Amino acid sequence: MEYTAVFYTHSGAIKYDKFLREQSVKCQLMPVPRALSTSCGIGIRFTYDGDISLIVSSDIEKIFKATASGYELIYENE
Repeated sequence: MEYTAVFYTHSGAIKYDKFLREQSVKCQLMPVPRALSTSCGIGIRFTYDGDISLIVSSDIEKIFKATASGYELIYENE
């Protein structure tokens, strides 16, 4: 499955990118799509087939799953 994570801060996005790479998860830092409003403007697109709750970090603001019609919110940090 393809996901996009958005973050509160640039440093959180960079730290999460490093974490995903250490877990051998294919990922790419990117500007956040306009449809996904966020605080810092940087997101990470990644592909992951396991239980998404196992790779959630406190740095993440929201995670969206890519769908045929756009994006579906699947996680929101409270």
